[in-house]
Amino acid sequence: MSAGKAPMHPLLARYLTQLSTNPLRTKALTTGMFCFLQEVIGSNAAGLPPPQIPKDAAPLTKTLARARIDSKAIKMALYGFFVSAPMAHFLVGTLQKAFAGKTGLKARLGQLLASNLLISPINAAVFLASMAVINGAKSVDEVIRTVKAGFFSVLRVSWVVSPLSMTIAQQFIPVEMWVPFFNTIQFMVGTFMNIKVKKMRLAAARKEAEERERERARTATEERP
Repeated sequence: MSAGKAPMHPLLARYLTQLSTNPLRTKALTTGMFCFLQEVIGSNAAGLPPPQIPKDAAPLTKTLARARIDSKAIKMALYGFFVSAPMAHFLVGTLQKAFAGKTGLKARLGQLLASNLLISPINAAVFLASMAVINGAKSVDEVIRTVKAGFFSVLRVSWVVSPLSMTIAQQFIPVEMWVPFFNTIQFMVGTFMNIKVKKMRLAAARKEAEERERERARTATEERP
């Protein structure tokens, strides 16, 4: 007697229904939430100090500060909702339409190449430009410098993760589960990169502070009579 197919969790079934009936809205809400969580988890896991707030601040303000929920986390959520999700919806939808009904090794390789050579560069450029704005870039030149500085680093990560996740999806994941699967992969990779970048920035800030302190100590020693 063969085992029957495991029943789908009711919440997942409802999510897939929403994804089918309201795809863009569902993707936007999902991506916005994941981007928000990436920022909050990244700040906590990297050990960033909580923002300074007045002692007489409201309890809610103190709670948000302790959880590292700040304006950047909100901006990341807005980026996920208004930029990342609609762009991915259009690009991935276009890719799926281009290869709809096509099977076999050539079709799979073509899908991988199109994803890596067309979609990944666009995603990398838009992501870096958005991060530059969120982090306070005031001019187009600053945004361009940020994109140039990080473009190939982001692209290399995408070129490793994208083929692996796409191959797994093609082999083992039902098509209707592709969106939750890729969202989960992107969330995990994004959270890892967020933590890594924040730790690097924290270490650089500490090193800079130590160098300033040594410089002040050396200056004070030299000025002594």
